[in-house]
Amino acid sequence: MVKFYGETLHIPPLAAKIYSYLIFDFEKKGICFDEFVQVFAASKSSVSANLNLLLNAKLIIDFNTIKERKRFFRINENYMTIRFEEIITKMKQEISILDQLHEFCKSNDEEQIQRFEIYRTLLNRNIKNIEETLHKI
Repeated sequence: MVKFYGETLHIPPLAAKIYSYLIFDFEKKGICFDEFVQVFAASKSSVSANLNLLLNAKLIIDFNTIKERKRFFRINENYMTIRFEEIITKMKQEISILDQLHEFCKSNDEEQIQRFEIYRTLLNRNIKNIEETLHKI
């Protein structure tokens, strides 16, 4: 899991370990800062920096309980929506760039035009599919 999330989310190893560890918080009680320091035998500054990275990326959320002053962390349940909305945005940007390149090039090469249209259609279908699925979640 650590390797997968590190590569997929483009996060450093300790952040990937923290994220993976939080996945196992099935009851969503949250994990406190001190537990991360103890479990990963990492410095407080390293844990803090990686938690902030995950918070800024909206992968996790933090909260306090009424009973304790400690901050707790858990997976951001809305991250799936956030992640796929970002993917949609990137695909729409790519379509815009492709359209501009296509207009600039003004190629008469039928094979190139056909490949462009196939790729553009693929991007649009994926955007539509993701948007429809997100509405169901």
